[in-house]
Amino acid sequence: MRHSPDVPALDRDAVDPCVRVRGAREHNLRGVDVDIPRDTLTVFTGVSGSGKSSLAFGTLYAEAQRRYFESVAPYARRLIHQIGAPKVDSVTGLPPAVSLEQRRSSPGSRSSVGTVTLLSNSLRMLYSRAGTYPPGAPRLDSDAFSSNTAAGACPSCHGLGRIHRTREELLVPDPSLSIRQGAVAAWPGAWQGKNLRDILEVLGHDVDRPWRELPARDREWILFTEEQPVVTVHPVRDADRIQRPYQGTYMSAHRYVMRTFSDTKSATLRARAEKFLTDGPCPVCGGRRLRPEALAVTYAGRTIAELAGLALTELDGVLHTEAPREEAARVLAEDLRSRIGPVVELGLGYLSLDRTAPSLSAGELQRLRLATQLRSGLFGVVYVLDEPSAGLHPADTEALLGVLDRLKAAGNTVFVVEHHLDVVRHADWLVDVGPLAGEHGGRILYSGPPEGLAGVAGSATARHLFAQAPAAGPRPVRAATGSVRLTGVDRHNLRDVTVEFPLGVFTAVTGVSGSGKSTLVGEVLAREVGGRLAEADFPVRRLVEVDQKPIGRTPRSNLATYTGLFDVVRRLFTALPESKARGWKAGRFSFNVPGGRCETCQGEGFVSVELLFLPSTYAPCPTCAGARYNAPTLEVRYAGLTIAEVLGLTVEAASEFFSEVPAAERSLRALVDIGLGYLRLGQPATELSGGEAQRIKLATELQRLRRDHTLYLLDEPTTGLHPADVRVLLRQLHGLVDAGHSVVVVEHDMEVVAGADWVIDLGPGGGTEGGRVTACGPPPQVAASPTARTAPYLARALGLA
Repeated sequence: MRHSPDVPALDRDAVDPCVRVRGAREHNLRGVDVDIPRDTLTVFTGVSGSGKSSLAFGTLYAEAQRRYFESVAPYARRLIHQIGAPKVDSVTGLPPAVSLEQRRSSPGSRSSVGTVTLLSNSLRMLYSRAGTYPPGAPRLDSDAFSSNTAAGACPSCHGLGRIHRTREELLVPDPSLSIRQGAVAAWPGAWQGKNLRDILEVLGHDVDRPWRELPARDREWILFTEEQPVVTVHPVRDADRIQRPYQGTYMSAHRYVMRTFSDTKSATLRARAEKFLTDGPCPVCGGRRLRPEALAVTYAGRTIAELAGLALTELDGVLHTEAPREEAARVLAEDLRSRIGPVVELGLGYLSLDRTAPSLSAGELQRLRLATQLRSGLFGVVYVLDEPSAGLHPADTEALLGVLDRLKAAGNTVFVVEHHLDVVRHADWLVDVGPLAGEHGGRILYSGPPEGLAGVAGSATARHLFAQAPAAGPRPVRAATGSVRLTGVDRHNLRDVTVEFPLGVFTAVTGVSGSGKSTLVGEVLAREVGGRLAEADFPVRRLVEVDQKPIGRTPRSNLATYTGLFDVVRRLFTALPESKARGWKAGRFSFNVPGGRCETCQGEGFVSVELLFLPSTYAPCPTCAGARYNAPTLEVRYAGLTIAEVLGLTVEAASEFFSEVPAAERSLRALVDIGLGYLRLGQPATELSGGEAQRIKLATELQRLRRDHTLYLLDEPTTGLHPADVRVLLRQLHGLVDAGHSVVVVEHDMEVVAGADWVIDLGPGGGTEGGRVTACGPPPQVAASPTARTAPYLARALGLA
């Protein structure tokens, strides 16, 4: 027998226990050096925009991914999206990493809680292998129980469960009009609509007769035919121009609406088309999405659609109560329950498997992915999490801390970008980035155990983490100037709710995740107020909803274009003598249209370099060097700066630069006042967080100087904000109320709730256990309520506990 040579024992003292970063320069990081111990829960803190995510995600996770792809076959790398190598000198001691970010992109309508957590796979397998089939029915494969496959989807609605239809009354709302007068309202405007009317006239239809007087057969054909006849149209000649005959193709109103609704990438056109459609359950599958043969199979006496529609806590109860006799059923049911457990533990037991992903918040989606990772049992990896407490009630945050501890106890390192002070206090190690945002941040103020941060004078986190007294206390309550009363609300999990929203005050709507807050405010209240704005005696004259959706989906949309500031800037450049002498209009200074932009990069400022199996890299445009404009455009300067240099200014610097331009200064001042002075004017919308996008929208409203009574609705405006930034935001919101407006926020931050005039608490739980008003009144009154889950946390924030 052959003996292997002696292997010396591993000297554990020689193993570096830290992740060491040297010279990190991603985004605003300034050559950062930092050491972070492994096998710990490390929280990255700092004000919004300080560089936390640039360090945690842009540097550490990006480097871990890059190293992993080095071990993947070159051909396979071409099939995987790669984020590229970070700007850093070196990173040592870094294990493989798993990233759980709050993705800003919206998932598709076919994505659901079941698909995100992979629970649907287990449930489909349970029905396939252990379901009760009708006598003589063949056993179905698991794909036959999926609405996302051809084998399982209902052929009528293609697995969506709902169908869009239209009717003559929707397409032609005013039958007293003739076709020439615009009776077919669903048709496009301008030339396209005229073209369709001209084609009908050529086909022999009377376009000047009132719609209601046309023969029923003709009306049916005009609106619903699938035919597309091609005819020669001879336009009426105008005196000042010659119009030649052309070949025109007819398209019915129904066909046009359905094609626009399904194919257009324009949100405006899609919304217009939707006005002419009705949305209802599929008459074939009854909204259950599946083929009849799949719906004929049962488990525990229920179809798969019925089980998928149960809250996860109820589904777990059914699986527990039903005792499978067969081994396959027992194994599959136990596997399903083990996967449900982490989701319920994270406070998401109120969700059902068929709940669509677009209806979930970013925080809910991230926690679902976190629950999936908890079940995976990985060991020795780094988990990088982006504000896992987002959207969580303080009662749910306690469960989150337990999950983070379990990930660490399993032998992993947990890196968390977080603002929630309870999570920060729970950390083993803190990395505080700052001191301020943007170019005023990007430095490591502290790296060590949480208690050591107390001695760091420049840390905004330290001031809030070690505050001796509650941040908020009882404040004088403003008197309401009126109210909006909602009666018998019955939507989603809200059941016969009656509640009153006072006007002229700051109202906070609270409750655990899934209790019905967003439904009550974002859907019911918004719809009620929106429908009554036209009433002469209704006290609210305008409704403004401020959400965290991106302000643009491409890098061509930026801070300046969204706020309207870029229009002002381009007018200033157009008014310069040099621009007038060259005959340039405002479009010359837009990087989105030909003329003044650089055509090599088409105004992007960079070009993509395809490296095949390596990640594509972006390099400054060789022609304009990243300026986005061509050389002649850059010859024109306003107060010494080119249009490209103006876009490179921060909001703070631009506020000084345009101090003598009222239209620009008003917009910039609103952005500075709301804490966004660190952003660049040309910063792409794709680089902005949800919290930054929401504050930009609010600042855009603040600059408009409206005097009419406006109701502002905000859904968790403090998400993604450091406590220092929360106070800046609160000053602006209370300023709106002081100016005579009304503000309603859905909120979990107890400092915000404690400073409100009126609190409405929903609950007591989530899903079917919620949807009721448990308490309402001034904050001290709600804090003393024995039925409100929010009460003890609000009492602590008020200094009453």
